[in-house]
Amino acid sequence: MGSTQTPTPGIDGTGLNLQSSSGEAIGDPAAEMIQLLGPDGKLGTDPVFSDYAKRLDPEQLRGFYADMAKVRRFDQEATALQRQGELALWVPLTGQEAAQIGSGRATQRQDYIFPSYREHGVALTRNVDLAELLKLFRGISNGGWDPRENNFHLYTLVLAAQTLHSVGYAMGIQRDQKLAEASGANEPKAAVVAYFGDGASSEGDVHESMVFAASYNAPVVFFCQNNHWAISVPTEVQTKIPLSNRAKGYGFPGIRVDGNDVIAVHAVTEWALEHAREGRGPVLIEAYTYRVGAHTTADDPTKYRGSDEEHAWRAKDPLDRLEKYLRSEGLADEAFFEQVKLDGDKLAAHVRATTQNLQSPDIRESFARVYAEAHPLVAEELAWFEEYSAGFEGDDEQEAGN
Repeated sequence: MGSTQTPTPGIDGTGLNLQSSSGEAIGDPAAEMIQLLGPDGKLGTDPVFSDYAKRLDPEQLRGFYADMAKVRRFDQEATALQRQGELALWVPLTGQEAAQIGSGRATQRQDYIFPSYREHGVALTRNVDLAELLKLFRGISNGGWDPRENNFHLYTLVLAAQTLHSVGYAMGIQRDQKLAEASGANEPKAAVVAYFGDGASSEGDVHESMVFAASYNAPVVFFCQNNHWAISVPTEVQTKIPLSNRAKGYGFPGIRVDGNDVIAVHAVTEWALEHAREGRGPVLIEAYTYRVGAHTTADDPTKYRGSDEEHAWRAKDPLDRLEKYLRSEGLADEAFFEQVKLDGDKLAAHVRATTQNLQSPDIRESFARVYAEAHPLVAEELAWFEEYSAGFEGDDEQEAGN
């Protein structure tokens, strides 16, 4: 696919040149997305991003596949755990592995990540123990991991709130780096990545965060995973133009990339992070992908979309296309793919054992964590809950007797 949205590498914060290498405006509704690795497993070329793809060696490409396969196996296990009553809820990611692994692997240690609640693949790239994620979905923790250890923030369940947090953090990095430079320190420059979905793009928080990011030239990359369905609302209802086109209104680059092409996602994200770290301001990336499964395990996608659509997207599967490439180029043999499967099963066993050994959640503890001190409204709500729960005690005894 052609490169009609390639940003000029020399963009700065003042004389914006929002054009592709072919002279076409970035974000043009008729423009095609950046794609390097097609569904057929063949690698194409791009005047800018092929140079980034050439930096990848066979070991990294095999690593991309292993990561995607591992997080998909994790997703399957977490879904099963929820169905078996071990988790209160689960948020699947199947279909979005390339968008997450490609972008996550493009970050550097000093970069800071603000996820929403579906970025399990990004968590993997930041060396977060995936079993720790499940504490949140089991209802015994507001997170489960220390974000300072991996520069991977806690999940944000409030839609789009993390975009504001990310810009504020990026502005803090910006000021810290200026102080460091003034003192003669030579520390590596950092950037922030904010993940959000197509549905969240309709929230005012996203608009406000982009206004601030543009105004202060903040080193932040907005990474939107356009998975086509904001729960049950299709993308065409959310926006009439590509989401990447919105960046043009704020005065910074917007790039639409094939979100099922891990090589292109990595290249585009690497370019965007370099752009941000070098002080040239924010970038919006729209990863055009698809949520194969449900929005959450409480959702039934068959109520609002057809199976033909899902089948069409399964033909664009991110793992299948990279496997085709690795096999055709002789970069991976059968022993490699078998080992990947074994590693995935090992991770699943670890996640299952860890989850089953966790304490059972007590909803009463949630009432105690709302405020630091006792609050009359919370006490009133707890009393209502206790009275409501007591109404089921007789039913339990009767069922046990039967």
